[in-house]
Amino acid sequence: MNSSKVSHTPQGVAASPIAVVVIGRNEGERLRVCLRSIVAARVAPSALVVYVDSGSSDDSVAYADSLGVAVVNLDMTRPFTAARARNEGFRYLQSVAPSSLNYVQFVDGDCEVVGDWWAGAINFLDSHPQVVAVCGRRRERFPGRSAFNRLCDQEWDTAVGEAKACGGDVMLRASALHAVGGFREDLIAGEEPELCVRLRQAGGKIWRLPLEMTLHDAAMLHWSQWYKRCVRAGFAFAQGAAIHGAPPERHWVRESRSAWVWGLVLPIIVATLCLFSPWAVLLWLVYPLQVLRLSRQGAGRFPDRLSRAFFLVLGKFPEMVGQWKFMTQRLAGRQSSLIEYK
Repeated sequence: MNSSKVSHTPQGVAASPIAVVVIGRNEGERLRVCLRSIVAARVAPSALVVYVDSGSSDDSVAYADSLGVAVVNLDMTRPFTAARARNEGFRYLQSVAPSSLNYVQFVDGDCEVVGDWWAGAINFLDSHPQVVAVCGRRRERFPGRSAFNRLCDQEWDTAVGEAKACGGDVMLRASALHAVGGFREDLIAGEEPELCVRLRQAGGKIWRLPLEMTLHDAAMLHWSQWYKRCVRAGFAFAQGAAIHGAPPERHWVRESRSAWVWGLVLPIIVATLCLFSPWAVLLWLVYPLQVLRLSRQGAGRFPDRLSRAFFLVLGKFPEMVGQWKFMTQRLAGRQSSLIEYK
């Protein structure tokens, strides 16, 4: 724990099948809702609930401490990533409960954990020893506040059953997480799917349960936020493909290629052809046609599918920016910098 400061370390820790790591920075009321949902559920002794703070300037640390939750303050002289925050929380739990740590629930500080999730997830892990990570349904708390919040809610609506990856809210088998060395701290985003690659390579299984898990507050109300989130996604796709893009995994190779094709290659080809023939302008119709094609996929009302398809296609351009940022930073040998949308 030499890279962070722990506000208090309990002398005795009661045995518990689960511990909780919450990460956040300046989440305000969202964090208060998050911590209350965990403390009220009484799923673990307070000593086994840790909040990892990444340089908040609000009252996040004081509020967590008032609930009896352990607090780890990250050393912000080192580059910050969510992966590093999660690892610091896990290291704290290992230090206070080295022999009684079975499962660890990771929660983002802008999420409220739904009460029935705990028992369902623990019971599933208890009865499925080959499963090392479980997640459930994450929903947006305010999907009607903006088109971007609604897009997030649609993004979280994934199929249940065995999966390739999970998100930031996940219950992990502690022994499996320790065996693969935790999260990769150099990733600015996409650290959870990358972890799942290594967990699956080690023989573990990832599972999505048909249970409500968390309420998330994206608070994404402006185009600029959506744009930055897409840039971050493109960066994460490129970084993930650089790490695990080789066969047989091909991690995020298709997503990266899609960003290059739709966000750069096609525009260059069509713009070049337009210099030689005015009829080439019709080739730009490939984009609305792609929107219509994607809108026919998935469930839900057609207007919702059409909106999602529109933003998926439009998002290829900022994703391409993220791909370019990763490539140039990698060639220059520079440390990746965090891309935040909130």
